[in-house]
Amino acid sequence: MTEADIAAVLRETMLVLLRLAAPPLAAGLAVGLLVSVFQTLTQVNEATLAYVPKLLTLLAVLMLSGSFMLATLEGFTRMLFDRMVVLGGS
Repeated sequence: MTEADIAAVLRETMLVLLRLAAPPLAAGLAVGLLVSVFQTLTQVNEATLAYVPKLLTLLAVLMLSGSFMLATLEGFTRMLFDRMVVLGGS
């Protein structure tokens, strides 16, 4: 395995990580921003108001994008095993 192969695997790993982490992080960021604006406008300083909407949103996003995440991870795993088979045969 050459350095170019290792770099390609690492690059693909980072892209898969980004694909898997982006939906929940973006949703959590958006809801956190909305809750912060709401708290600022109404001057309500309730601690649970910051966590409950984020938690519910993250659960919904994970339920909706779970199949996409599983398919992405499965494709990446198959690619890694295929490369291991190619390297083992040579």
